[in-house]
Amino acid sequence: MAWPDRTQLPYAFDAAGLQGDLAALTGLGWTSHFVKDNYQGTWDVLPLRSPAGARHPIQMIYADPSATAFADTPMLAACPAIRAALAALPFERQSVRLMRLTPGSVITTHRDHDLDAEQGRARLHIPILTNGGVDFRLNGSRVTMAPGSVWYLRLSDPHSVANHGGADRIHLVLDVVVNDHLRGLIDPENPQFRGPRRAFTQG
Repeated sequence: MAWPDRTQLPYAFDAAGLQGDLAALTGLGWTSHFVKDNYQGTWDVLPLRSPAGARHPIQMIYADPSATAFADTPMLAACPAIRAALAALPFERQSVRLMRLTPGSVITTHRDHDLDAEQGRARLHIPILTNGGVDFRLNGSRVTMAPGSVWYLRLSDPHSVANHGGADRIHLVLDVVVNDHLRGLIDPENPQFRGPRRAFTQG
């Protein structure tokens, strides 16, 4: 049985606390996403954890699949709620970024070929700011994610995002190494699979 292309994980975090961290980052320069062919409008990034030794802004926002060592950036130190959320998730973290899509902007349909949990690397999304006009499509089907929820999305499949609303959409996006715990949450054939269940709150 194929793994699902989306799974809401059994974690939930206080959206107001996460949003409070954004205020601490006001005035910092967001870096435009470097794959210009994949979007229209403004899609930009703040790096919270990057490949070790990265100094150039583009290197810091690039989720390099070949990197083997990662380090937190100084920006993460200003984000206590985000740090607490990351600490509560029992996964080995690689890149961690805040990714912003401004009103009227569109991320066009594309694939991130290395982001398939069955191959050992997964991308998790935690919405911090969103609105009813955000249309996230995965394999042509809409994914609605509430602030503070945690989602695995198989982004090696076709996906797109359009922000038709009047406010920014900002997600905390982290790449993690798939471990037995995560496998047990999303692989229906895994002996540890526990199936859908209610989210609980931490932090």
